[in-house]
Amino acid sequence: MNYAALFQSALVALLRNKMRSILTVLGITIGIAAVICVVAIGKAGQARVEQQLNNLGDNFVWIEAGGRALNGVRTGTHDTTTLTVADAMAIKNQISLIKSVSPNVDDPVQVIYGNQNWHTSYRGVSPEYFEIKRWFIDQGAVFSQDDVDRAADVCVIGRTVRDQLFGVEDPIGKVMRVTNLPCKVVATLHPKGQSLSGQDQDDTIIIPYTTAQKKLKGITWLDDILCSAVSADAVKVAGQEATAVLRDRHHLRPEEEDDFNIRNPEDIIQAQLDASRTLTILLIAIASISLLVGGIGIMNVMLVSVTERTREIGVRVAVGATEQAIQLQFLGESIMLSLVGGAAGVLFGVIGSYLVGQTLHWPIQMSLESVVIAAIFSVAVGVFFGYYPARKASLLDPIEALRYE
Repeated sequence: MNYAALFQSALVALLRNKMRSILTVLGITIGIAAVICVVAIGKAGQARVEQQLNNLGDNFVWIEAGGRALNGVRTGTHDTTTLTVADAMAIKNQISLIKSVSPNVDDPVQVIYGNQNWHTSYRGVSPEYFEIKRWFIDQGAVFSQDDVDRAADVCVIGRTVRDQLFGVEDPIGKVMRVTNLPCKVVATLHPKGQSLSGQDQDDTIIIPYTTAQKKLKGITWLDDILCSAVSADAVKVAGQEATAVLRDRHHLRPEEEDDFNIRNPEDIIQAQLDASRTLTILLIAIASISLLVGGIGIMNVMLVSVTERTREIGVRVAVGATEQAIQLQFLGESIMLSLVGGAAGVLFGVIGSYLVGQTLHWPIQMSLESVVIAAIFSVAVGVFFGYYPARKASLLDPIEALRYE
């Protein structure tokens, strides 16, 4: 069987009714383009959520002071003084599922450099914080444990603070005022952008926690203990073990509530990621309906074509054409319609995905798998919906076909 001749014949037959063929192809084109766009946009949305999950930290376990009900009043983070550096060390030493720990003290603050000032917040931590939060250095080097031990007046600044205070000037080595404390800038942070809650993560100053305790806040306790578990699967269990250690250290009776909170922000983001995946699957299912409609259009057009060409079929059978040849002729026309529609759909789907990405400022990731599946699906639509009309044409009685007016 000469398939090249078969498809050439199918193309000639379809071009006899250009408008009808174009409208039929359009249904497949829209369906394929919609599926490709939905998959690409869905993957871009998932990538953004996954990036936020990664930005949370390295298997992040967040222990926050506060949460104990005192005389019916639930205390906040800055009003509870039971979380200490000794607690942080106990968690690090006693819990094998925890690999890194950083104390944390934070507060809003006014910072000044030259004639520029900016209202931001500081975070007093240990050097392990940068590893725990997966925060990379853009310029300079982070402060050391020695800086923590001697409560050194040094700081690491985020991109927003750098832009507001220093502009194009190199901030490394410069001294800025954090409230009334002169702090030497030793490093700048690689930008992280906004969190899912819309908070600017780069609008921050990071200093040794001892400096924050002694020179800025005047306290001996901690606001948080930030930890990194050995693996993602160990996060929940590590949190439970940390709860047991802290309850024991704080001498809490069984009936008493915790005077700390184990936060699980990754659960919220994971739920958003799962919701994003579910929505993508739903949208793909909806987009696939247009493919079904396009396939019905192909069947309709092919049935009309069989009716219009009944005498032609009778003549072909009369001169020796087999049932298989007749069936392949019309099946070839159906597949040609779906192939042209599929090719146009892939083209418009790719272009549409990038246009949407540019509009939303999302990094669109084209999936070769989705393009290949869409192309295969378009051929399958042509075969599935073209089979019945082709079969009907091949079973026509030649004598009745020749008599057909």
